[in-house]
Amino acid sequence: MALPKIDIYTKWGCPYCTRAKALLDAKGAEYTEFDVTMGGPDKAQMLERAPRATTVPQIFIGETHVGGSDDLAALEAAGKLDALLAA
Repeated sequence: MALPKIDIYTKWGCPYCTRAKALLDAKGAEYTEFDVTMGGPDKAQMLERAPRATTVPQIFIGETHVGGSDDLAALEAAGKLDALLAA
C-alpha cells in the first residue's frame, strides 16, 4: 500500500512552515515542498486547492487539506496524524 502524497506550500523565513516541516520530518514523512514566496504558478495551485487559504503553510496529505501548522500539530496531539500519514 502506497503512502499518501504530502504537499506543503511554504514561504521563505516562515517559522510556522519550519515547525510543520519539522513535525513531518520527525514522523519520517516524505513531502513535496512548494515555495510560494514570490507567488507564481505554485501559489495559484495552492489557491485552487484551498481557495480560502490566506496563510502558509498549507498542507495536503493525500486528498485531505489539513490546513496550517497549528492544524497539523492538533492532529498529532489528538493522535490522528499517524493514521492519516499511513492511509
